[in-house]
Amino acid sequence: MPPTDPRDPLTSDDTLDLQLPDGFADFAELLACEDPAADGPRPAPPARAPGPRPSGLLDALADWGPADTPLGPFRLVPVRLERDLPLIARWMNDPAVAAFWGLAGPDTVTETHLRAQLDGDGRSVPCLGVLNGAPMSYWEIYRADLDPLSRHYPCRPHDTGVHLLIGRVADRGRGLGTRLLRAVADLVLDHRPACARVVAEPDLRNTASVAAFLGAGFRLTAEVDLPDKRAALMIRDRALRTAL
Repeated sequence: MPPTDPRDPLTSDDTLDLQLPDGFADFAELLACEDPAADGPRPAPPARAPGPRPSGLLDALADWGPADTPLGPFRLVPVRLERDLPLIARWMNDPAVAAFWGLAGPDTVTETHLRAQLDGDGRSVPCLGVLNGAPMSYWEIYRADLDPLSRHYPCRPHDTGVHLLIGRVADRGRGLGTRLLRAVADLVLDHRPACARVVAEPDLRNTASVAAFLGAGFRLTAEVDLPDKRAALMIRDRALRTAL
């Protein structure tokens, strides 16, 4: 069972003061083609084989593209170990994160967690959340109906799960998690037409996380006992996405 994530509580402060983390230069080539103000010629997209591209279990998440948010453009970038491991491992060693993810320790601890997904069948995709060009959060988008979580609630085909952590301490407690959760849930519903629900299972003790999900339009539907925690089962329904 993937671990849950600490998120920031709701707040009215929308101001951001993002600092570019180490390793940000690796994202420049990736994001330049999306910046209309970028100087110089844009790199050509990589060539693809003719014919339809396989969508996989999560409908080609890597191709979803950015979402417009009140905070700026945001996109999910699938993790590459050689590029992203040091940054993610540093976040995992933050005590506030480690309390719920349980991945503190040397980089190999985080690497093992990431490899289990990267070497799997694609039912869970670890991603960096990139806001205004800067990686600032870690996400796992997964098929909840194919996950052990499905044994603990009445799942439906194509239910899609979300885990999140905000990387920098300065970005927490500002309402950022709430806004990005709504944006990511919308990305899932926009790009996965067979998915009727986005689900999550934060630890009940993580009241900031539960509050962030509620603010993002999720409903608290049940409390469930999972192997490593008692969780709040949160659901955002496609049918209610404009009402909540």
